[in-house]
This record gives sequence, structure tokens and C-alpha cells, in this order.
Amino acid sequence: MDCLIKDALVVDGTGAPPRAADIGVAGDRIVALEPGLGAFARRVVDARGLVAAPGLIDIHTHSDMSLLLDGRAQSKVSQGVTTDVTGNCGFSPFPIDPARLELHQDLMAGIGDDPQALEWTDLEGYRRAAERRGLAMNAAPLVGHGALRIAVMGVSTAEPDAPQLQALCALLERMLDQGAFGMTTGLTYVPSRYAPTSELLALCRVLQRRGRLYATHARDRDPTGADHKLGPLNEALHLGRETGVRVQYSHAAINTPSDWGTAGRWTRHFDGAVAEGLDAGFDVYPYDASSSALTQYLPPWVVEGGVAAMRARLQDEATLRRAEADLLQGWSAQRIPWLWDRFVLARTDGLLGTVEGQTLEQAAAAAGVSPGRLVLLLCREGGNGVMVVLFYRTEADMLTFLTHPHCVMGSDGSALCFDQGSRRPHPRNFGASVRVLGRFVRERGDLDLATAVAKMSGRVAERLRLTDRGRIAVGQAADLVLFDPDEVADRATYLRPAQQAVGVRHVWVNGVRVLEDGELNGARPGRVLRAA
Repeated sequence: MDCLIKDALVVDGTGAPPRAADIGVAGDRIVALEPGLGAFARRVVDARGLVAAPGLIDIHTHSDMSLLLDGRAQSKVSQGVTTDVTGNCGFSPFPIDPARLELHQDLMAGIGDDPQALEWTDLEGYRRAAERRGLAMNAAPLVGHGALRIAVMGVSTAEPDAPQLQALCALLERMLDQGAFGMTTGLTYVPSRYAPTSELLALCRVLQRRGRLYATHARDRDPTGADHKLGPLNEALHLGRETGVRVQYSHAAINTPSDWGTAGRWTRHFDGAVAEGLDAGFDVYPYDASSSALTQYLPPWVVEGGVAAMRARLQDEATLRRAEADLLQGWSAQRIPWLWDRFVLARTDGLLGTVEGQTLEQAAAAAGVSPGRLVLLLCREGGNGVMVVLFYRTEADMLTFLTHPHCVMGSDGSALCFDQGSRRPHPRNFGASVRVLGRFVRERGDLDLATAVAKMSGRVAERLRLTDRGRIAVGQAADLVLFDPDEVADRATYLRPAQQAVGVRHVWVNGVRVLEDGELNGARPGRVLRAA
């Protein structure tokens, strides 16, 4: 054996109770799992007092481009995350139509990374580029509906005609052939938001036939007309009922202040659908604040046609005044009130003299303009690259979701380096997984250890049908983490997010140690995985 992990408390990712055992690794596989292994190994790791868990799998991330910018994946590996599921919310860096390259780049700017050349056209090209640069962790790619739609239709607001719908389905098939684990939608983002339910039904039928996952950042309205409060959920469940596709509802949340405290109603509605026979699950991240591009909160007509069209539109003063009046009615189809002191600037790169960490209220006062006008000017100048953190949720609602049997944990973050300069990305990038283990397992007792680990490993693998990861068992990939259950915790805060978690001692990816005694060692054994 290449490595023998001795005297660990094994939490195997299935939800089974912890048990004492040794773990033997040869190459990139687990080859032995039992107490008192006396086998020879090139290296022995003393795990007394430590928990051994499967490498954590983050079901909802936006690491598509950050892993290419910096393959060290410091923020994730240091938490014990060994696989990021990418391509969420309709954003993926493939497929690419070279004739629409600027539109694809605008789309990818919406996840908050520095711009990069998109030097490929498909998943295979992306895979080669990523693995050539070197990754410290694995990526399990999903294909984004936004990228599909741009490749076929640009940023058209129209419904696809028959040839376009056929082209969308054929392009999705091609990405699935290349190993994508499924497709995602971002139905509040341009251009995914323009898709009618009929288009999604056609694409979901492709996914169902191929046994792949449909993950959705849902709409802010109910196209089925059933219930405005549960509307985004209703469309996702409708797609599952009509096509039989496996549904993953992304980052469940209650964002409207007047609805805070109603997460139980949401989960009961979800339970009813599962009881009918739907193969459905959802995910949540363990914070009471969200983060995204500021352009998401503009009136739909302002962003119609993409970033270039928005910029041209907002050059006109009369249009600016009209846009501000419309914006002040509230954001999203729910007309959620703008609470300017609950929007924090996470990335502006100094546009209009703004400073990361300011609220919109503070930044507007400093700039001498109204908050609504500042929102429009920032979006005009910065496009999809201006990022904000919103404090529009409650921890109580989040815990209702997190502790639910059909929920797994997904950070909605990215694999980032610790050097973020003045930027204030959401702390979920640096602490979501260990926050669950520290705050919600050890400190509060909301989850037991075995259940929490399963929600971040084995149950995620089941949702993806990723059969060789997510569990500690003989024959599984040697993605492993050793952590101190009495110490593991997040240190990332909203004002100081880029801080390494504590208590994670060792991490292996594909049998190679990438974190040793709490220190990243620069190894890059990660892969862009393929769906079976």
C-alpha cells in the first residue's frame, strides 16, 4: 500500500454510525478498510483522535473559471472538499459558439471571476485546458442552459422555433456524451430566464433518457399559475412530473422579509411531491445571506439583450430615470423591497469610487447619488462583474432546509485563493463545509456527525450518480479527509472572508495528499470527472 491511515474514527459517508478502522490506499483507490491492519505501507499516518471522512463533494459551486485561474483551490481543499460540482445556475464555460464569444464571456462574468480567454468550444476542450493547467481537486461538470442558449440563439428573448429547439437538444446530447453530469438552469439570469417551460420540458426529456440530473436556480415567479409563494418550486416539480427527470432544486431560500419563517411550508410541499414518486432533492448553504451579480436585481427590460444592450440603454438620462423608478418598486417578480443597508458590495474594483464592504446605502451617500441610481450606474459600468452580498434570509429558515432529509449541502461558492486583495467574496467560499461540522454539528447539535458528513459526500454522490466517490469503502476513489471533530470550524467572516478553516489536518485527492498537517502542499492530482 502507498498509504495506511491508522486508528481513525471512520464516518463513511453513508450516514452509518462512526466506527474505528484503518484505511489502506494504493494508487488512487481505497484497497483496505478494517481495524488493526498490519499491512506494510510506504507511508503511515497516525489518525488517533481524528475523523476520517470521504472527500467532501460540493453539489453547488461556480468554480468553472476560478479553477483555471488558480488550480490550487485553496478555499475548498482546506475545508476537505475534494470535488466541486460546476456549471450551476445556467453558467458554464461550454459549449461555446466562437461567433458569440463576447456573449459567452459576459455570461461567465456573472459568477464573479476575472475574465479569461475561452479557448475551447466544448466540454472536452475545457477538460483538456483545466487538466493541463493542473487542479488540486476534482470537478464534476454540469452544462449550463445559459451557455446552451447563447450558442444556439444568442440572448434572444424569443421562444425557440422547431429547428432551434432541435439544435438545443442536440447540443445538450453532445455535452452529455462528453461526460456532463446533467444540465442546470438560471431562470432569473439572462438568457436562461427567457426559456418557456416548453423548452425546459424538451431538454429535461433528453436528461431523463440519459439518466442525468436537472438542477435549477428557479424563477422568481410561477409560470404554472399555482401559487406565487411556492411558484419557483412548482415549475421544477412540474418538470419532474411531466418528464420523469431527476430534479435538484438549487439553494433553497426564503428571501422575502414578509415570508420569513415559512420554510416549513416549503418543505412540506416538497415532501408531497416526493411522496408522489418524484426523484427530487434540494440543497442549501449554511448562511443567512446570499451573493450574486448586481445585474440580477434590475428590471427585466433593462438587461434585455445582454450587457452591451444594457449599457447602451442606460446611457440615456430619460431611460435612467425610468429604470430607477421601476427598480424602486422592488426587485424580482415578487417586488421584494430594497433594503439598502442589507446589500453589501463584494466586488466593484473601485468603480465610481466605491469600496468593497460598503452597503449600497453607504456607497450612495459617499457618491452623492441615490442608491437606486448607484445600482444602475454600477451595472452600466461594470456589467455582470459587480457582485453583492444580500442579507435577506434567516438562520432559522436555513436550518429548516439544512436538517431536512431531502437536503444536501452546497456552498454556492467557488474554489478561490486566499489572496483576495480588497474584494469581499461571500464567506461561503472559504467556510461552508466546515461551518456545518463546527457550528451545526458540534456547537448547536442540529445535525449528528454521520448525517452531516453524508449530506456533504455520499448523498451528493447519489444525486449525481457518481458511483466511485462519496463513500469510504474498498474500491472507492481515495478522496479522503482527516479532521479534528473538536476543533474543525470556519473562520471566514463577511468583513474578513479569505481565512483558512481550522481543524482539517489532511486531505487526499485521487490518492495524493494535497493538505498535510493543515498546510497546502501544491500537489495537483485533480481531474475533470466524467459521468458514467
